[in-house]
This record gives sequence, C-alpha cells and structure tokens, in this order.
Amino acid sequence: MNFADMLRILPEIVLTLTGVLVMLVDASLPAITPRRSLGWIAALGTTLALWSSLWQLSLPVGTGFYGTVETSPFTVFFHVLICGIVLVVLLLSLDTLPEGSHHQGEFYALIPFGAVGMCLLTSAVELLVVFIALEISSISTYILAGYRKDSARSPEAAIKYFLLGSFATGFLLYGIALVFGATGTTEVYQLGRLIPLATNHAMVVAAMALMLVGILFKVSAAPFHIWAPDVYEGAPSPVVALMSTAPKAAAFALLLRVLYEVFPGLRSAWEPLLWIVAILSMTVGNVAALRQQNVKRMLAYSSIAHAGYLLVAFAGMGSSGIAAASFYAAAYAAMNVGIFAVVTLVGGYDDQLSLIADYRGLIHRAPVLASFLIFFLISLIGIPFTAGFFGKFYSFSVAVGGNAIWLAVIGLLNSGLASAYYLRLVFAACQPPTEPEQPRIAVLPRFGVAVSAALLFTAGATLLLGIVPGQALQAAETGAHTLQIPAPEPAPAALNASK
Repeated sequence: MNFADMLRILPEIVLTLTGVLVMLVDASLPAITPRRSLGWIAALGTTLALWSSLWQLSLPVGTGFYGTVETSPFTVFFHVLICGIVLVVLLLSLDTLPEGSHHQGEFYALIPFGAVGMCLLTSAVELLVVFIALEISSISTYILAGYRKDSARSPEAAIKYFLLGSFATGFLLYGIALVFGATGTTEVYQLGRLIPLATNHAMVVAAMALMLVGILFKVSAAPFHIWAPDVYEGAPSPVVALMSTAPKAAAFALLLRVLYEVFPGLRSAWEPLLWIVAILSMTVGNVAALRQQNVKRMLAYSSIAHAGYLLVAFAGMGSSGIAAASFYAAAYAAMNVGIFAVVTLVGGYDDQLSLIADYRGLIHRAPVLASFLIFFLISLIGIPFTAGFFGKFYSFSVAVGGNAIWLAVIGLLNSGLASAYYLRLVFAACQPPTEPEQPRIAVLPRFGVAVSAALLFTAGATLLLGIVPGQALQAAETGAHTLQIPAPEPAPAALNASK
C-alpha cells in the first residue's frame, strides 16, 4: 500500500472521516444541545467526497491495493451519483428531522458510512471486497430503516429488511464460493479470462445464478421485491429517498460489472433471464401500484417497475446497453429523491398524511410544493423534456438496437399503465379541498434553506437530464467503454522471445 493506492479510494476515505467526525462531535456535545449542526458537517464532508470523486478523473485508469479496487470513468460516474444523492438526502433531513428526535448523531453518521460501502461497491474488482462493501452499505440502511423507534412500522420494516437482506447476501456469498471453486480466484478480471476455460461449466452457471439472486434483491426487481413495500412504508421518508436510489445505483453498477466483466461469455444464459425479470418487474410493479392508496407503498411498487425499465437496457449490445443503464440510474435518482422530498414535507416525519386522499387540494394549500410534486410525477411517467422521458427513450432504443423489439414494446405499454396511478395523485393534488373533512396539509414549519436546496437540486437535475442530457450521457458512454476485460499480460517467456 502506498499514497497512490490511497488516491484510488479518496472518496471513501473522506466519507469515513466524515462519519467519524460526526460521531466525535456528537459525543462531545451536551445532551441538551441541538444536533442539527452535525447534519451540516455530514453535508460538508459529502461535498468534499463529491469533489474528490470528480478529481479522480485526472488519475489514469488503473487499480490499487493489489488489484482489489479500480478507478475509471465508470467508477467516477457512480461515485458522483451516490455522493450527490447522499448530499441531497442530508439536506432534506436537516429541515425535516425533528429537533428533539433521538440519536441524531448516529443518523447523520450512518448515512456517510453507508455511502462508503456503496462507493466501494462500484469500484471493487475483487469479489470478497464486493461482499464487504455490500455489508457496509446494508448494515447502515438496516439501522436507518428502523430509526423511527416510536412507530411500530419502523422496527418491523428494519427486521424484514434485515432478515430478507441476509438471505440475499447469503446467495451472493455462496455464488462467490462456487465461482472460486470453479476457477481458483475471486479477482474480477482473472475470472473473465478463466471462466471460459473452466471444466465444471455447471458450477459456473450455478454461481452466476446465485450471484444474480443476491444482486437483484438489492435492486428490488421482481420476483425478489417482497421486502420493498413494507420497508418503504415503515422507514422515515428521507431514509426511503436514500435507500430507493443510492444502494440501487451501486447494485446496478455491480450487476453491470459482474455480467460484462465476469460472465461475458455466458450472455446467452443471463440475457434471457434478465429479460424475464425486466418484464416481471415492470408488470408486477405497475399492476400492484394501481391498487395502492398509500403513497409510499405506491412509490415502492413504482420503484420495482423502474428497475424493470432499467433492466431493459441490458438487451442493448455492448457499451450502448451499459451507458443506457447508467444514465437511467442517474435519471431515476434525480426524480425519485425529489418525489420523496415532497412526500416528506407533506406527510411529516411521522407520515401523518400518507394516503392519496390526504393530498387532495394540495395545489390550493401549498402551491409551490404541489408544483414540485406534479413535476416529479410527470417525469416518472416519462413526459418529454424530463429525465424520465429521456431515460426511458434511451433504454428502449438500445433494446430495439439489440433486436429486443418486443421487450421495448412491453416497456412502452407498462409506461402507459403507470401513468394511471401517477395521474391519480396529480388529480388529487389539483382538486379543490373539501372542508372541514379534509385534514390540513402538514407542511413542516422548517421549510428552510436546506430543504429548498434539496428540492431545487433534484428538480434542476430532472429538468437538465431531460433537456440537455449531453454531458451526463457522454460521461455514461465514457464509463461504459472502460468497463471491459483488459487484454491478458504477455508471459515472461513471450516477452523474452519478442526481444
């Protein structure tokens, strides 16, 4: 290990130091002192991590720590995305987390600690490091899901998430063990070269299937989606904004690396499986969302459907599919964090107004908030000039280019189906309020600089990715071209012979 290796994990180092600093400051403050300043420390540290991720573009593509972590445009793209999500969630929490809530220091420390695992998950090129990174990310989100201890639903959500997540991680670890047994290594690039030469083909296929189960659980793709509605409903809304985007983005980055760098020779086996999962996710998610009256459960099923839209991009050929999936992850993160910011402000920390009927008349009571709600909903539908439109357009286009026209058609039909439940919430917000039966919209009193910045960041990103997506698209395409197996190094004997 040397200084050059440390630069390869600079964002993770900054995030780790941020979490440690938050805990130290929290321990030094008197019990009666407000903890809101800890959130600003976490936000500042995350901003530095975001800057250090962008700075890594100046480093040459390569690995560190004995070939276990990599720095490339692909890893930088997802590092920036994850740090951006974490920053917005921290800003949202600053103005929505009640001043007297318990253990705020732990809350603001766990978010950057979880981001460490998410960032490391995108840059790891050693499967054992992948497992460790996944555990770091998962443990933080398990605890955050149960943060609201005074509500019975929050501990229930944390327990369900923990138990099912542990099973999924077990599948992933068992798959890693099998691929090690078949090849004798867990290093990603070595696996890409050795798997085609493995004598036990059945063991390799079984390893791939088990690893897919573990990763698809993390992205809540059907039929591994059972945990999502209950966890989304029970967890605090700012936490849902985080867990529905950042861990999913990291898991999709891992899925891209596993499929295109570890099992590229088995595309004929994993591509049909992903097509089936994509169809199930889109259909099950949208059909189930139509039946929901709880907004957070509706958005949970919506996230399952969007995982299916993203998986459609895997039908694209080569780097075009990778770029489309990466871009869709960024587009979905922008609009989904934004919609949960609105849900947090409308329902409050305790989710007092959680039903679609509770949003009736929002445009008359809080017109600015309602405008943000409508904007994010039309982006989730896929209306032009929004991130949702261009993300779906790009994903479906590469599927057509990969001769999966019927898959793109199913995606378009599901997009039309999804508009029914999104528009139902839009119509509820635009209807006149019914007095006195209609409860008062519970916009939290602290609508300050932090939450305003969070809403503006997400709305701006959603708009820019729909109108001028060129720079983000170029970054996604550049990252896609670096996600490939490098040529094997020549043997010493061959080098001597060439001389």
